[in-house]
Amino acid sequence: MRPVSIWQRSPWGLLLCLLCSSCLGSPSPSTAPEKRAGSQGLRFRLAGFPRKPFEGRVEIQRAGEWGTICDDDFTLQAAHILCRELGFTEATGWTHSAKYGPGTGRIWLDNLSCSGTEQSVTECASRGWGNSDCTHDEDAGVICKDQRLPGFSDSNVIETRVRLKGGAHPGEGRVEVLKASTWGTVCDRKWDLQAASVVCRELGFGSAREALSGARMGQGMGAIHLSEVRCSGQEPSLWKCPHKNITAEDCSHSQDAGVRCNLPYTGVETKIRLSGGRSRHEGRVEVQIGGPGSLRWGLICGDDWGTLEAMVACRQLGLGYASHGLQETWYWDSGNVTEVVMSGVRCTGSELSLDQCAHHGTHIACKRPGTRFTAGVICSETASDLLLHSALVQETAYIEDRPLHMLYCAAEENCLARSARSANWPYGHRRLLRFSSQIHNLGRADFRPKAGRHSWVWHECHGHYHSMDIFTHYDILTPNGTKVAEGHKASFCLEDTECQEDVSKRYECANFGEQGITVGCWDLYRHDIDCQWIDITDVKPGNYILQVVINPNYEVAESDFTNNAMKCNCKYDGHRIWVHNCHIGDAFSEEANRRFERYPGQTSNQII
Repeated sequence: MRPVSIWQRSPWGLLLCLLCSSCLGSPSPSTAPEKRAGSQGLRFRLAGFPRKPFEGRVEIQRAGEWGTICDDDFTLQAAHILCRELGFTEATGWTHSAKYGPGTGRIWLDNLSCSGTEQSVTECASRGWGNSDCTHDEDAGVICKDQRLPGFSDSNVIETRVRLKGGAHPGEGRVEVLKASTWGTVCDRKWDLQAASVVCRELGFGSAREALSGARMGQGMGAIHLSEVRCSGQEPSLWKCPHKNITAEDCSHSQDAGVRCNLPYTGVETKIRLSGGRSRHEGRVEVQIGGPGSLRWGLICGDDWGTLEAMVACRQLGLGYASHGLQETWYWDSGNVTEVVMSGVRCTGSELSLDQCAHHGTHIACKRPGTRFTAGVICSETASDLLLHSALVQETAYIEDRPLHMLYCAAEENCLARSARSANWPYGHRRLLRFSSQIHNLGRADFRPKAGRHSWVWHECHGHYHSMDIFTHYDILTPNGTKVAEGHKASFCLEDTECQEDVSKRYECANFGEQGITVGCWDLYRHDIDCQWIDITDVKPGNYILQVVINPNYEVAESDFTNNAMKCNCKYDGHRIWVHNCHIGDAFSEEANRRFERYPGQTSNQII
């Protein structure tokens, strides 16, 4: 098995599928499908729990039946072949003893022996198809390099087109399905346990524990793809169940369906605990380390501990979301636990447990030693979820050449490109790409600034307070992702501009009022206010991507950060700009996103 460095993240994965992505193999661009002799009639997929999209238990479909591979004699060379069958360039490692959980059904291959040069797994030596003396406790897994083969066809890789969003715990959330490369929700009409069980099994779990209606996992946005789904409970996919294609009048997002699935027991919650807090939802984080006979509890260094790390800790504890990640916990007595046993923790936010995050391993290095500066969390069963109204950006975008004498306040708040510092003030102008931002809270808790009013910063020039220094990032990117222009928006006024019919406004900035965005409301930053722009004075004509990211530094916890980014194609000819195809980052399938990023600005539907 390949050695793992102390900085390598441990594999887990299906949780990523549940919280932010589609399940199983994601498709690659379908250009000139690559045909492999010997692989015809076979299909491959990665499965199991927990895992990332490029790793998992290897499953092969032969003669219509899915099965696994035994780990006897399994090597990295065999993993290379299987990763290529799955559309990845190579393997970086492999796993044994059903690390991703035991499979079911047939064990198709045993004593698999490959040199690494084969074109297909069928060219490798083995005991023969279906001939095995193994149990599913010996199922093999692979860890593939997260890089796709050029021109690989997805014809032999399953894409099972369902995901869960907005859930506080693994295996629960709002059901979203993929149709025509776009994600949408399911109406709760006739939604029952049988349909929910189909979803859970499609995601790699067992049956459903609960079928949820009435948008109990938060409201989605955009399309509602299905209604009146009627399943027997045995279907392989929700799309195989009889259903009604929805029309605009049929259903609203207040009727979005959700599920809670039965999960396999992992035991990760036994390796973490909180101490010193006023309730079981808060405290100093303690983790258990060591092997049999030498187990002990210890603390985590608070350096760089933030919202993403706290989210993983709360998830591992089974306490939902993190409302705060704390770097100082001197006010919470740790009792007789004083040893710091983990440092340098860096999480993506989707891991199942802290030991799956990058960290320093056995080498402990804290910039601020001592128990005073150890990590703590405050957990919550609910969280906000911000989403940008992408269509409004596209509809309101335009270019303005604004005189420098009107930009002194904007310069003070660093809302102009660096070259503005050397401009001939107050003469000349800056070219600005302006647009409106309408930000909705679709979560189950109000979005509130992390800092209280006592620490808000007063800006004299504009005459307002900043409750968050960076609330939104605005960027112009080249097709390969290089940033050529940027802007940012401080949250000088987070308030409820408008709300849904049955929701009352709670936050208003006037008279030093409380700031925030209520669930079911939205905050509107109009295109004609200062800093609601990107300074594109120095941008050359060409094809670009406009990107807007809300809450980019994760200052405030949300149930889902994958929908905080919006992208648009834009084409700039030096005088005008065409902005089109604006969409939320996770609104499309991975395949559609690849096409979007590969061919920016090739078509246009709006002239500005």
